[in-house]
Amino acid sequence: MPAAQPQTREFRAFLTNLEYARKMIVAGQSLAAFQSPVIDIGDFYRAAWVQAVSAIDHWFHEELYRRVAELAAEDSPQMPYQLTKFELPLVKVEEIRRGTTTLADAVSEHVKAKWGNAALQNPRKISEALKLVTEEDIWAKAAVQLNEWNHGRTSMNAQTLKQKYNSITDRRNRIAHDADLLDGDLKRRRPISDADVTDAIDWIERIALAIATVLG
Repeated sequence: MPAAQPQTREFRAFLTNLEYARKMIVAGQSLAAFQSPVIDIGDFYRAAWVQAVSAIDHWFHEELYRRVAELAAEDSPQMPYQLTKFELPLVKVEEIRRGTTTLADAVSEHVKAKWGNAALQNPRKISEALKLVTEEDIWAKAAVQLNEWNHGRTSMNAQTLKQKYNSITDRRNRIAHDADLLDGDLKRRRPISDADVTDAIDWIERIALAIATVLG
C-alpha cells in the first residue's frame, strides 16, 4: 500500500479479516485443478467477497465507536457539529448525573445502540455515521488521497469512488441475498474468478486506508 497503515486495534482487526478472505481465494485456487463436479470453486470466491465487505463494514463500526468515545472524553468545543447535537435518552442523562457512568461511556453506548445493527455498506450511510467524528467530506478527500498515491495517474472524485464502492457491495448483496443467480434464472449464477475477487479485496483495502488517512 502507498501509505503507512494505522496501528490501531481496529485497523489491525480489519486487515486480519481481509486476510481470511484472501485465504479463501488461495483455497479455491488450490482446488481448481481438480475440477470436481461436486465443488463449485466459485463459491470460495463468493465467500471471500462477502467476507471482505463484512470486514470493512465491521471496521467502519469499530472506528466510529472508538472515535466517538475519544471525542466525548475530550469534551472539546471543537468536536464535530453532529456530535454536539447527538441526543441522549433521559436514562443515560440520569446515569451521568448520578455518577454511575461517564459522558464518554454514555455517548459511546448510545452510538452503538443506534448504529450497531445498521449496515455500513452504502456511501450515504457511511457518511452519515462518520459525521459524528469528522466534518470532512470523506469520499471527496479519500478520492484525492488515492489520486495522490497513484501519482496523478487516476482522477477519481467523490462520485466515482462511491460508484466503485457501490459496485463491490452490490455484488456482495447479490451473493448474500440472491445466491448470485443471473437475473430471471433459478439455476445459473454469475461468473466469478479469483482475479475478480482479488481486485475487489484490493479496492476495499485501498478505500479503507484512504478514509483512515482522511480521518487522521
